[in-house]
Amino acid sequence: MGKSALNDEALEILNTIARADILVGIPSYNNEKTIGHVAEAIKLGLAKYYPTAKAVLFNSDGGSDDQTRMVFERIARTNSYDTFFIKEPQFPLKTVSSQYIGIPGKGSAFKAIFEAAQMLGVKACAVLDSDLRSITPEWIQLLLEPVLAKGYGYVCPFYRRYKYDGTITNSIAYPFTRALYGRRVRQPIGGDFGFSGKLLKLYLNQDAWDTDVTRFGIDIWMTTTAIVNGFKICQSFMGAKIHDVKDPGADLGPMFIQVVGTIFSLMSTYGSHWQKVVGSRPTAILGFQSETAPKPLNVNVSRMITKFTEGISSHKSSYQQIFSEQVFTKLMEVAEMSGDNIDFPKTLWAKVVFDYAVFYQTAQDHQRVLQSLIPLYYGFISSFVHETENLDDYQAEEIIEELCQIYEDSKPYLIEQWQQNKS
Repeated sequence: MGKSALNDEALEILNTIARADILVGIPSYNNEKTIGHVAEAIKLGLAKYYPTAKAVLFNSDGGSDDQTRMVFERIARTNSYDTFFIKEPQFPLKTVSSQYIGIPGKGSAFKAIFEAAQMLGVKACAVLDSDLRSITPEWIQLLLEPVLAKGYGYVCPFYRRYKYDGTITNSIAYPFTRALYGRRVRQPIGGDFGFSGKLLKLYLNQDAWDTDVTRFGIDIWMTTTAIVNGFKICQSFMGAKIHDVKDPGADLGPMFIQVVGTIFSLMSTYGSHWQKVVGSRPTAILGFQSETAPKPLNVNVSRMITKFTEGISSHKSSYQQIFSEQVFTKLMEVAEMSGDNIDFPKTLWAKVVFDYAVFYQTAQDHQRVLQSLIPLYYGFISSFVHETENLDDYQAEEIIEELCQIYEDSKPYLIEQWQQNKS
């Protein structure tokens, strides 16, 4: 587990609390505008659904220089139960807000939350993003009850999302995880999860806390680790996810590299497992599924196409190294034909990702390799936008499911390339 992510202030408070049944954590960094809403929903959800439980609400902060922690503490102290027709819980909610210790990032924030949960011996733990706008008190039951009442070890969210929200999930994380590990988990990097105490112990015992797992790689690492280690997994229907979203054509920052890098790194860790997996099976979806309307997202396609064409030109020599001859030839054909719209075949995209996954294993500069994948990602997403621009969210979801099946059907190609690379 290495060095603790809990500082002395947090340890002192947790030692005073001593024991708890439930812990809910919120990782944060400069979220003063939204964390109050999230904390209020969690507080009300715990009182409504777990009125006799000893519960803790933990804000694991990354050193915010705004009012994030003060807003959290103010909401935590406010008694608003009667306003929402909810009785006060039998045991007053305990709250902790502290700055975690470690590499700056979401994963380090999670580590502090997990350590706190283990220290208190909780039966179930949940984490929720600090920028949620659509959270309701019911989300707390949806993430915790499968663990407490049904014996699940890991609970993933199942959202209704706008067709262009979550494009890294839709084009890589979901289809790749499904093809490799054989489980259809729609939001493997969803941000809001529930856990059993047993799974938290496994996470903390893993030697991964000085990697990109400590940053944006944490979600996909948690999902993959739970699948491979045989934990009972479900998805809970949370309705629409409304949060701080970005145009997929905007600068991706470190997120793309950390998420995709973690996915590729885990392939080596679990190589003997995923090569034996054939096909995929559904994952149970719990909760009442209702019609919801996700918030639309504007997409700048022309900017993505420009980044694609510029990337093809500047990374062409790298692509010749990374891709098989067949894939490289087809990619150049796509580039030559691209104008206002790109037609990037799904089968080609799956092989592009697979070739990158294999090349990554022996590459010296992982960041540079993944940087060269980003223009191709822009090309594929612009093609997806063109294909689905006149489709509603449900019809676009069918296109994503088609892509997932192509990933699965192309898996023999990945295994062949993988084994050639290892020999």
